[in-house]
Amino acid sequence: MSITRNEELIGMKKASEAVAYTLKEMRNYAQPGMTTKQLDNYGAKILSDFGAKSAPYLTYGFPGWTCISVNNEFCHGIPSDNRILKEGNLVNIDVSAELDGFWSDNGGSFVLGEDIHQHQELIDASKQILHEAIYNIKGGVRISEIGQLIETEAKKRGYKVIKNLTGHGIGRSLHEGPSNIANYKDRFNLTRFKKNAVVAIETFIATTSTYAETLHDGWTMVGNKGGFMAQHEHTIVVTDSKPIVLTEMNEIWN
Repeated sequence: MSITRNEELIGMKKASEAVAYTLKEMRNYAQPGMTTKQLDNYGAKILSDFGAKSAPYLTYGFPGWTCISVNNEFCHGIPSDNRILKEGNLVNIDVSAELDGFWSDNGGSFVLGEDIHQHQELIDASKQILHEAIYNIKGGVRISEIGQLIETEAKKRGYKVIKNLTGHGIGRSLHEGPSNIANYKDRFNLTRFKKNAVVAIETFIATTSTYAETLHDGWTMVGNKGGFMAQHEHTIVVTDSKPIVLTEMNEIWN
């Protein structure tokens, strides 16, 4: 969507506060021995307290309120009573929701407890690259330029990017145009970011894979060449200068 009235900005800020606070609290609540379904239920309660509704459930009938992916799962992991979190797990939580007709999206990867499997470097790369990408976005900048920046910075650190997972427009629904904010230079994408547009910017930084494939459950995605991936995401408003980071409250950069 494009912000045309102050009421729309207020609505986006409220929806973004709901998803950002939920993501932060879920990350703080997660601990070894807990199931991913327990963690999902905790997030569902927070969203409900805000009056917000799960976006993947509303839009796609996703079998959970949030997406929780563990270790070699890249994204869209289904919360389960059978998946028990363990010390050192690489965990990704993605929280998106609708509130009073406005939609917002955010996500982040983190290590649960002690980093016994050395995932932190990958996570830090994803966070840092997202920060650099977002603060290079303003009206008139080509989407492909930001994709090139993300891939270049990933390669500098010895990582790859996932080419079939992208950021997207958001606001009045979960996925809007521009629909293909890729993590690499898509030379066929001549679209430019527009001032006042609301977009969800995501990094998909991986150790060995370049594409994500869907498992038999129809949701969970893993790498075509295995390995691990870290994802971080903010919903922002594009301006002529620094963007407005609507989901900053999630503290993924702290």
